[in-house]
Amino acid sequence: MLYTKSIFAALMAAVATAIPYPPEATSAVPPATGTVTFGHKGGNFQPSKTVPVNGVHVDATGGQVNGNLGVHSINNQDGNGAGSDSYTTYSGDGTTGQGWPGQSSWVSFENMFNNNKAIMFGSCSQYGQPNDSGPEIGAIYDSIQEVASETFVDHRFILAIMIQESGGCVRAPTSGTVVRNPGLMQDHNGDATCNSDITGQVDNPCPTSTVTQMIREGAAGTNDGDGLAQCINESQASDVSAFYKAARIYNSGSIDPSGALQSGVATHCYASDIANRLTGWVQAPHTCPYDG
Repeated sequence: MLYTKSIFAALMAAVATAIPYPPEATSAVPPATGTVTFGHKGGNFQPSKTVPVNGVHVDATGGQVNGNLGVHSINNQDGNGAGSDSYTTYSGDGTTGQGWPGQSSWVSFENMFNNNKAIMFGSCSQYGQPNDSGPEIGAIYDSIQEVASETFVDHRFILAIMIQESGGCVRAPTSGTVVRNPGLMQDHNGDATCNSDITGQVDNPCPTSTVTQMIREGAAGTNDGDGLAQCINESQASDVSAFYKAARIYNSGSIDPSGALQSGVATHCYASDIANRLTGWVQAPHTCPYDG
């Protein structure tokens, strides 16, 4: 009981200090002018709530990260400053021993968010939709912090996946054929979207509650499939490779039997892209060759 109370108190303190978003989170910036790469090839295949990965499975909705990889407080100055806007192709199993970046190389949430605002302010144009407004980007900021506190998923990892999936476009359309992927996180058949493939309705502005639910369904899971928290647990790793493996599971539903994160189905560069986003990549040329 004491443990539960202390965790609850910590969560409430974290939420209180994390929101509302600071003014600079919504300040307009020039649109991205360099190479902007995001998205997945052919949709995501997050595990369904009936399919175990590596023999591990938990209920999809309401997921939380177990063990030492869970983050129980919000620190926007975490990480190694702004990092470097460059791209390095990574291959192998996601461990530092095979050349993947350790968490000490990750940028801070504050820097990562501010560096990616140029993408977020212009990402909807590729879909023929109105671009995000300042308040909508502020809602993204708040929602990531809120959901990170609920799920114990590192807020930087949530942000990296969101940029990879939609560029932060709150009106991103639904993708996928085998699995329906709606919203900011292109999650597993979630309910929340501001660009409905079911009704055709596009919401402008996108309600804050919908923004939060899109982030929550990507991180905590949906009624039909797993989110980032479950994917981290299913990786069965206790080092930084858990995040890179979780990214691959989120995208492809599994890790290739070889253990190489560039092998298997779906987007072969996905885990490498996430590692680069976590270390500062924004607009530098995308040089990963695995997807042709």
